[in-house]
Amino acid sequence: MRRRSKEAATSSTPVGVPAPAATVTPAPVGAAGELRAGVDLGGTKILVVVVDGNNKVLARSRAATPHEGGPQAVADQIATNVDDALGQAGAEAKHLKGIGVGSPGSVDQAAGTVANASNLPDWMDPFPLGGVLSQRFGNIPVQLGNDVSVAVNAEYKLGAGRPYDSLLGVWWGTGVGGGVIIDRRQWDGRGYAGEFGHMVIELGGAKCGCGNRGCVEAYAGRRDMEAWVRKQRKKGKKTDLVKIMKHRERESFTSGIWAKGIRNDDKLAARAVDRAIAAIAAGIGSAVNLLDVPAVVIGGGMGERFFSDRKAEFESEMAKHLFRSEAPPALLATELGDDGGAVGAALLALA
Repeated sequence: MRRRSKEAATSSTPVGVPAPAATVTPAPVGAAGELRAGVDLGGTKILVVVVDGNNKVLARSRAATPHEGGPQAVADQIATNVDDALGQAGAEAKHLKGIGVGSPGSVDQAAGTVANASNLPDWMDPFPLGGVLSQRFGNIPVQLGNDVSVAVNAEYKLGAGRPYDSLLGVWWGTGVGGGVIIDRRQWDGRGYAGEFGHMVIELGGAKCGCGNRGCVEAYAGRRDMEAWVRKQRKKGKKTDLVKIMKHRERESFTSGIWAKGIRNDDKLAARAVDRAIAAIAAGIGSAVNLLDVPAVVIGGGMGERFFSDRKAEFESEMAKHLFRSEAPPALLATELGDDGGAVGAALLALA
């Protein structure tokens, strides 16, 4: 698995550099078919971007993911955000070549459905998200993909992964997801490849939301980290995370709340983050032993909050599990940041 030259990577693929929302430039609406919309659908937020033919972000619209109303309410909110982003870009739906959606859960690209999206409200049965959005915007093409896989693909093509032919992406957020690029192609397996969060790192370990025990996500998913802290709190351990959450009028421990707890020297918060990093690093070490990829990109809400400052800890923990510790992979932060998932979704609309 060779490393691509930086020059070759940058000359063959344009890099999308997200512009601040306050300086959005109206789209050249005369260039019909050049614009695409990308949707990053998450458990807590929906982010929509409109990009041009060079993958430059022209506009973005963000909103909280509805907690009631099921899949239809989520689809309606996505449509509202697409309309808003188009308005910012000075464009209309007829100017879009297509819409791409990166979604959690079981994505059936051929059928245009999403099912088993446990982080979304009442979304277990297949819902025709692609068809609903296509009809809403005049029957334009809508492509669906796994949320983490599309973000990893964006980092490979446009971001931190550009110098490499192969890489592993690890997205640390509400859950822990992953994506794999092998010899310049995304590896989908039989449709579920990249479930990094469900690699077992401890036999008979902590119970995971998937029903198994000892998964990476059971230790490192933000939701599971919160559950662990609350359990420790009931045992008499002290933490200010609940107080910070209530002060910020949140319903759960967001990445910002975790960061505030760490800054305040909250020892239980620090233990939880250390525990999560150790779990992710063990998973990375095992994946690298199997695939021998030269690079690992770490993203997601928690990853963006903590990876850069804790990179040395990730490296030292990973080294404990590497078969060839003398030749570790490069550990990289995302370059596209919060826009990565939506930009990656927009790439789906090129298909």
